[in-house]
Amino acid sequence: MPKPVIAIFDVGKTNKKLFLIDENYQIVYERSARFVETVDEDGEPCENLDSLKSSVYDSLNQVLQMKEFDIKAVNFSTYGASFVYLDENGEPLTPLYNYLKEYPEALKNEFYAKYGGEEKISLETASPILGSLNSGMQLYRLKHEKPEVFDKIKWALHLPQYLSYLITGKAVADITSIGCHTQLWDFNKNQYHNWVSEEEINEKFGEFTAADSSIETKFEGSSFKVGVGLHDSSAALIPYLANFNTPFVLISTGTWCISLNPFNQDPLTKEELKQDCLCYMHFKGKPIKASRIFAGYEHEIQLKRIADHFDRAAYLFKHLKFNPSLILKLANKIPENQSDQTKFSAVSAFGERELSIFQTAEEAYHQLIFDLIKQQIYSLKLILNTGVRRIFVDGGFGKNAIYMHLLATSIPDIEVYASSVSQATAIGTALAINDAWNSNPAPTDMIQLKYYSAIQRTI
Repeated sequence: MPKPVIAIFDVGKTNKKLFLIDENYQIVYERSARFVETVDEDGEPCENLDSLKSSVYDSLNQVLQMKEFDIKAVNFSTYGASFVYLDENGEPLTPLYNYLKEYPEALKNEFYAKYGGEEKISLETASPILGSLNSGMQLYRLKHEKPEVFDKIKWALHLPQYLSYLITGKAVADITSIGCHTQLWDFNKNQYHNWVSEEEINEKFGEFTAADSSIETKFEGSSFKVGVGLHDSSAALIPYLANFNTPFVLISTGTWCISLNPFNQDPLTKEELKQDCLCYMHFKGKPIKASRIFAGYEHEIQLKRIADHFDRAAYLFKHLKFNPSLILKLANKIPENQSDQTKFSAVSAFGERELSIFQTAEEAYHQLIFDLIKQQIYSLKLILNTGVRRIFVDGGFGKNAIYMHLLATSIPDIEVYASSVSQATAIGTALAINDAWNSNPAPTDMIQLKYYSAIQRTI
């Protein structure tokens, strides 16, 4: 008898994956693809939309033919801040512009002068000023630079909703995409910001649809439910929300280290926005206050500097054990490390440190992590509120024993866990529409945790 499954398309900037997930949330099939980027009309790199579209159709057709699986539902998660502009026939009118594309300064200044200034728009939309990464600004640019193209747009869909549209033919808008650093959503009024209607941009969006809803769809002779798609950062949080009711913060670590607090709905302040805080959107429509630092990138840069200085291979540091005696030694050598004097800061101090003061590569690396932790705690405290009792760390730093011990030491009143969910984004995207395809409740053992206890904290 065929196994009931949900098909999840998880589309990152580099890897595009298809997962089949069974009713117990086990991944029973995985397929991965990578595409060569194309360029837009300015010669700047961007996603190959034709390849992506073909891949979705081909992959779905392939798994529908597999006799061992019964596809009950399909859903999508992708990176954010990317619009697909469709004409009345559902064909893309432009390339899928890269969210890192430089934004014209004159147009940016004109927009903020017209609608009340950067600070006002930022506070109301919970979005730092990020140029093209504010996807609403991409639409504003298209309207004012290429009005003839803008006039032809029937639908402007964020990438997850475009992939859903490919299967359902139904244009929808989703809060996890619309509400995340787009400058489209007024968090105070819980509706599109007034500039969106004044520019007649809201007419290009699909019908606003709940992120946990699905549409019964017929495709190539098969019938199944199709979700509306989710922004990947919001999707990755869903397994934690499904498994834990006690207030927590998730620190998602990679190139960026993003602290997400789904239990903090306080409006962003001017000071928080200036320090790169923003709001993501919970798939049920609540704001998720977040702060971020470029710590993974800084770690890679400084690790290379240490490895070069001490003539060591960088990979040897990956599984370095925590050495409390080195921390004591560094506290005597660098006064600012002493626990009663530790100053948390917005930037890591390690880039300015002379490596000659360290006797060994291990000593230097412990100081690097110590400096990154000072920065992490600074960032974390921007979004921490009373009631939070647990910190979960997933991604690369969750596997770093030195990082985890020093983090636990720095916040002794909060339980600290290294956590991991296999393919958290895909699992979260399936969980969002669990009731549409799965008769079972969400399992409670999908997150692996390693607790850093009070005893381990003692230095």
